[in-house]
Amino acid sequence: MAILYALVARGSVVLAEFSATSTNASAIARQILEKIPGNNDSNVSYSQDRYIFHIRRTDGLTVLCMADEAAGRRIPFTFLEDIHQRFVRTYGRAVHSAQAYGMNDEFSRVLSQQMEYYSNDPNADRINRLRGEMSQVRNVMIENIDKVLDRGDRLELLVDKTANMQGNTFRFRKQARRFRSTVWWRNVKLTIALIILVLVIVYVIAAFVCHGLTLPSCLK
Repeated sequence: MAILYALVARGSVVLAEFSATSTNASAIARQILEKIPGNNDSNVSYSQDRYIFHIRRTDGLTVLCMADEAAGRRIPFTFLEDIHQRFVRTYGRAVHSAQAYGMNDEFSRVLSQQMEYYSNDPNADRINRLRGEMSQVRNVMIENIDKVLDRGDRLELLVDKTANMQGNTFRFRKQARRFRSTVWWRNVKLTIALIILVLVIVYVIAAFVCHGLTLPSCLK
């Protein structure tokens, strides 16, 4: 999967989170929440090995995800924007007073579903391209996570490799089904074309033998 972990938080208080694989991204995410500078609205990214933590902070609400660097920035930030809108639309003013993990039971399922969609469904990227790349994402600088975490507190990111294998397997199966469908339709069209060709040849031969296009001598 392209997106492996996501959370929604108010300040450093995590309200909901979901991880698609065994990882310590949650521990690193908490350090990021505690140490990212300022309280202004912002979009930032921090790299760790070949994974990137993308953060969108709007109106005191922080949405964070960890994605494979191959996912780029457009899809993760569109995912974060989508999650922010869904969270605010669902809980409204309750987000300002909710306790830690107060929305986790319900909203973790939403995180899981949207992570799956933005990671694997090709329609997600088509929609993003139609919308156009977010201007604020164009200007996001990807910095090493060491710049936000103290070196003494730095945690090594541990990610279960089976998550990427599962994601690759899912994509391979989807592509294989699409390929089989394409080949099947191609064979059907070829078969129909051959049948039509054979019928035309038979008709031409019959017209020649029967001395005319209306087969006059054969229909008497």
